[in-house]
Amino acid sequence: MGRTKRTNDQVTIDALVKLIETLRSEDGCPWDKKQTPKTMSVYLIEEVYELVEALESDDSGDICGELGDVLFHIFFLAAIFYEKKYFTVQDTIQRIIEKMIRRHPHVFGNGRLNSADEVKEQWHKIKLQEKENAAPTSLLDSVPGALPALMRAFSISERAAKAGFDWEDVSGVMNKLDEEISELKTEMAQDAKDRIEMEYGDVLFTMVNIARFLDVHPETALRGAIRRFENRFKNMERVVSESGKTFQSLSQDEMDLIWDKYKATFS
Repeated sequence: MGRTKRTNDQVTIDALVKLIETLRSEDGCPWDKKQTPKTMSVYLIEEVYELVEALESDDSGDICGELGDVLFHIFFLAAIFYEKKYFTVQDTIQRIIEKMIRRHPHVFGNGRLNSADEVKEQWHKIKLQEKENAAPTSLLDSVPGALPALMRAFSISERAAKAGFDWEDVSGVMNKLDEEISELKTEMAQDAKDRIEMEYGDVLFTMVNIARFLDVHPETALRGAIRRFENRFKNMERVVSESGKTFQSLSQDEMDLIWDKYKATFS
């Protein structure tokens, strides 16, 4: 049974590779033939975000489809580099297999770890060992510059913390937040536009560090907050429409009453 499944998986992968080769061939699709790694990177980012949205919806049908879209873009990029004779998709697969085995000695070796935190710490140490022979770089260089700011802030703060540059506990970060908010209020009072932006950024970055201490990812938390706001706001619109009024005709107090009434219902 397992053998048949592996064979079917291989046929499917081969079919995908062949499909992309056909699209990129001389008699293939004009759009597909003109794509480059740079142009495809934009589409890949879009597809990944669509996958994230599907994952949050918990709809297995959508997730399956979006996973396929992401997989197609990955294989498409691999095909472009194969055409340039840089590497094959098999090289890519082999490299990630070797890396995962190397970074999981507690699974594939003799070591044993008992918690996710221990795994993360070991992962970080192995990653540093792998770079020992490379040119000296900053610990922060491994964080992609193209990441969304909130995700990049979390990764940057996490790496700095691993180097020992951190608060002792969350109370220290909370005190820092009070300090940053006070500085923001000072600049707001002086209407210093450039300084306001800088201090606001400091507040956001401090909040990211609080999330790290609480073992909460700020990107996930913010996306959840946005989703809850959308649900509640759309429900407000529906309630107002059914009452025969327009949203714009409501006073602030009326809006607040409706919001508070349905806030707990639409979480």
